Amino acid sequence: MFKNMPFEGTKSEETTIISKGVKIEGKIASSGNITVDGEVQGDILSQNNVTVGENGQVNGQINADGITIGGKVSGTVRVKEKLVLESKGNLKGDIFTKILVVEAGAKFDGQSKMGDSSDILEFKENTKPSSTITK
Repeated sequence: MFKNMPFEGTKSEETTIISKGVKIEGKIASSGNITVDGEVQGDILSQNNVTVGENGQVNGQINADGITIGGKVSGTVRVKEKLVLESKGNLKGDIFTKILVVEAGAKFDGQSKMGDSSDILEFKENTKPSSTITK
């Protein structure tokens, strides 16, 4: 899991850009910013900010200091500081954050928990769903 993933170096202002038309499968970890305008099938961890642009799509968990979503995200989002769901943003998954900003037109399907909890950035390995739906 991410909590066991060491970083080489300290927090960076460098930006990694995953351009439109690029598809990445696997986990991404960075000490800097990450901008996703392509597609990521896997988890993202940043010691800084993650931006999912209008064309961006992430299928996995995102863990960062700050997150802005203008595209589509499907997965749990853990944010140390502020999460911004832009007007064209679409998030299916649970949110754990200190500050939540939802612009008019944004879509969110999940649960949110806000606060200064020290475990916001830790992924829970054995988390069970709070409810079960059967057909």
